[in-house]
Amino acid sequence: METDLRALARVQEWYGPHSSRAAEWPVEALILAKGSTTVSVVLPARDEERTVGDIVRVIRRELVERLPLVDEILVVDSNSTDATAERAREAGARVVAQNQVLSHLPPLTGKGEALWKGLAASSGDIVVFVDADLRDFPAHFVSGLVGPLLVNGDTHFVKAAYERPFTGDDGVVRRGAGGRVTELVARPLLNMFWPELAGFAQPLGGEYAARREVLEQVPFVTEYGVEFGLLVDLLQLVGLDGMAQVDLGTRTHTHQSMAALGRMAGQIMLTAWSRLERQGRVQPDDPPAQTMLQFGLDGVDLVDMAVAERPPLASLVLEEDVA
Repeated sequence: METDLRALARVQEWYGPHSSRAAEWPVEALILAKGSTTVSVVLPARDEERTVGDIVRVIRRELVERLPLVDEILVVDSNSTDATAERAREAGARVVAQNQVLSHLPPLTGKGEALWKGLAASSGDIVVFVDADLRDFPAHFVSGLVGPLLVNGDTHFVKAAYERPFTGDDGVVRRGAGGRVTELVARPLLNMFWPELAGFAQPLGGEYAARREVLEQVPFVTEYGVEFGLLVDLLQLVGLDGMAQVDLGTRTHTHQSMAALGRMAGQIMLTAWSRLERQGRVQPDDPPAQTMLQFGLDGVDLVDMAVAERPPLASLVLEEDVA
């Protein structure tokens, strides 16, 4: 109990000075603080033709043309089967095919793979990640995340906080009902094993920003455990005081099926296990299974929950330089 109370006190101590709202970071002021720092916005996108173009257009109009905060908008096309690449390109983004980045490496799948490839293909000193399925996208989703990094040199990673309403099949919007995997899986795991991170409101959210030099020093889980893994790894690398969060308001996006959420939950649990094992907190002799039986209306499926991992990008560059 004493350890739990100390962790709670640490979170409370951290929360005030490291939490803010997007309105506290007006773009005009950030332009003055930006100087020669470059900013890349990276969107991992798989079959998001309905939303990716609108997101790119807002960023380009508000943060490139009206006020020059963003230097690069990069969309990583993650093997889409629709017109995602075309819509992103038409809206003004640079588009790269996921498997064409570092193409000498064996290709992997998953969101984390697209993020890692986006980091490799982009050039900004600050990298902002934004999911490509957001609706009614506002420009402050980017500027709010960039703000603490431009103003405070001791801040290395900024995570978005927001309300996530859930729109059911009946069209009814239920406030605070989104983020089901966060509440059922990620938050309990963080509170149990990494209580310092308990102050992050949306640990699995896809919107966050960091300094390139920091992102290149941590591995990327290739599937949906990527955000969980980054939080835990960056805590070890930069410490809690090097991390911050910004409230962006309300996030509206496409909701996944229960079966998909189940696979995501499994991937996050395996990611947590790998970090506990790496930190010497569990015994590696009997690792967890990486498959799961799912029961649906059409019968029973055996699904793969396994997660792969890309190494820190800096280590890859170093190996190539030595070679």
